Amino acid sequence: MNENHPRSIAARAGAWSARNRTKAIIGWLAFVAVAFLLGGAVGQRGLSDSDQETGESARAETILDDAFPSGPEEQILVQARGDGSVRDASLRAAVRDVERTLAGAKGIEKIEAGQRSGDGRSELVTFEISTDDDDKAAAVVAPIEAAIKKVDSRHPDARVEQFGGASADRAIDESFEDDFKKAESLSVPITLVILLLAFGALVAAALPVILALTSVAAAIGLTAVASQLMPIDSDSSSVILLIGMAVGVDYALFYLRREREERDAGRSSQEAIDIAAATSGRAVLVSGLTVLVAMAGMFFTGHATFMSFAVGTMLVVAVAMIGSLTVLPATLSLLGPKVEKGRIPFLGRLRQRSGGESRMWNVVLDRVLAHPLIAGLAATAVLLALAFPALGMKTANSGIEDLPRDLPIMQTYDRMQDAFPGGQIPAIVAIEADRIDAPQLRAAIGAMEAEAVASGGFEKPASVTVSDDGRVAAVQLPIVGDGTSSRSNAALERLRDDVVPRTVGEVAGVEAYVTGMTASSKDFNDLMKSRAPIVFAFVLSLAFVLLLTTFRSIVIAVKAIVLNLLSVAAAYGLLVLVFQQGWGAGLLGVDEATQGAITSWLPMFLFVILFGLSMDYHVFILSRIREAFDRGMSTEEAVAHGIKTTASTVTSAAAVMIAVFSIFGTLTFIDMKQMGVGLAAAVLIDATIVRAVLLPAAMKLLGDWNWYLPRWLERLPQPARATA
Repeated sequence: MNENHPRSIAARAGAWSARNRTKAIIGWLAFVAVAFLLGGAVGQRGLSDSDQETGESARAETILDDAFPSGPEEQILVQARGDGSVRDASLRAAVRDVERTLAGAKGIEKIEAGQRSGDGRSELVTFEISTDDDDKAAAVVAPIEAAIKKVDSRHPDARVEQFGGASADRAIDESFEDDFKKAESLSVPITLVILLLAFGALVAAALPVILALTSVAAAIGLTAVASQLMPIDSDSSSVILLIGMAVGVDYALFYLRREREERDAGRSSQEAIDIAAATSGRAVLVSGLTVLVAMAGMFFTGHATFMSFAVGTMLVVAVAMIGSLTVLPATLSLLGPKVEKGRIPFLGRLRQRSGGESRMWNVVLDRVLAHPLIAGLAATAVLLALAFPALGMKTANSGIEDLPRDLPIMQTYDRMQDAFPGGQIPAIVAIEADRIDAPQLRAAIGAMEAEAVASGGFEKPASVTVSDDGRVAAVQLPIVGDGTSSRSNAALERLRDDVVPRTVGEVAGVEAYVTGMTASSKDFNDLMKSRAPIVFAFVLSLAFVLLLTTFRSIVIAVKAIVLNLLSVAAAYGLLVLVFQQGWGAGLLGVDEATQGAITSWLPMFLFVILFGLSMDYHVFILSRIREAFDRGMSTEEAVAHGIKTTASTVTSAAAVMIAVFSIFGTLTFIDMKQMGVGLAAAVLIDATIVRAVLLPAAMKLLGDWNWYLPRWLERLPQPARATA
């Protein structure tokens, strides 16, 4: 091993771990156990409703949370089956049974009945849960739901069903948890099978999976600890699993394949580990830092959910990176030749005959390098064609209509919506004043209700709830449409810009803000549009600086960013084709009703995640190319050598990512489907069209210009390298 530069941090970490393997392994296991147990002990502090809002919606929710400390409202639908009416004796008996059942329930208040539908077939009984704590509200509502089901069974002429904030959250959380378990149970065995095909040995295949799972466990625990300082979105666990499995397996795969390659070349186990630490270990370090930079971009969105995702993803990437640089070389040193245990003869012979190279990609690469201009233009044309539909991307927060209709709670919602249009997704005007009962303000509220209904954007009846201190009123106006449709958005615009300012807004000393599903969606979209340039600028500029410093080439840094942006744009285009235009949507179980928009948080999330993950391959491949170039190969020879020797590793790593992400594309919720399809498509595009065609074609055409560094940048610190 020829070391012409100071040894990198990765090389020193790998060497120390291999020579102190017992300390490294026990230290890692202790760290994972302590982090996971500590997280379980303190619990994860979640986001409140106001934490998840932004803009005017956040101001309204803050006023309402302070004024109404009670929990969410629940509604019991009593509906005649067939041609009956709520005036029938059997239906009146059902309503009284509901009232008696609720009167005996604990943890609820403000039981009210009497709101009837226009057709006379349905009546609502409403109540409020006494706590605004989500976990406690779920505990209160569970026995009530069970009791209401018994009421329903006692009255065959009536349909008696429950829907509300707590019951819907409980049902959706259970369904989401089932989805999460499905993803978890499928991702591990599928990943293991792919790695078994890649390595041909069970022990070698198991190591990346074990590293990924322990990294995920530690990161989930650390995220719970971090939530004591900053509330964390409950969905962060799913994102941690998704990213943790991807990067954990990738980093271990890069490291392990290089170690095996060096052993196949006749080096001792310790020499192979040292070389892997100095080369692939350094690539893992650079790649991990680049991913961390990309994930940090989510902090600049200014939204609590994105900042939660930033914390979770950065923790799992950092933990996986540290594990790859420490416990992995220690484990390889401990196992030695035993890492080949559990070999599958056919796969082992196939790997030996290939010499670590992929015959398929060799053929492709030879053609690309023979005709780089044609290959580069063709690949660029394909990517631009895939990206073109993204110009027509429409975003919207997923609403009630996007939730799976096979959930009984959503079938209840649909029946309530038919009987009482807009009642379950109202616009809520939060009004704060010295005295809500002041005559002028009472008249203004009445005028606001009348003008809202007259505008055609809202339904009757409106409801007004006044706080105990008489200073805050919540006016609920049932909105038309499904909450996120053009009709709903138009109604919100009239309410905010016209109706409210001309009525309650003209009363001195009054503050009035509008919230609700439609308002929250609009405010979130507005925030994303305003913050997108900041996030993009931060991620791209820091990634550029990191790549420039690592590879000492301005061309490499610019080219890496351009290629990654092409991958992201192509993924955006595919999302539009599938989820807006319906291409192949039926194969994913996407109903026609849920087509038409991309969920608002996804484009920003995909950008930071995909930009970070695609750098894994880019840094890994470029590190190998630079290594060959530093050993004296020409640029063309280095490109061919670097890509051919890494092709099988990149293919295996991409296959793992695509498989894990695709699982999320099969889940129930439309947000998860879009995320899974977008991530899987982007990785597939990146690992094939970009890395196997466009990258080598561009490097061949640029020749020695690939390594261009202006004189004024030559003072950049010389990166530590090690070549074998």
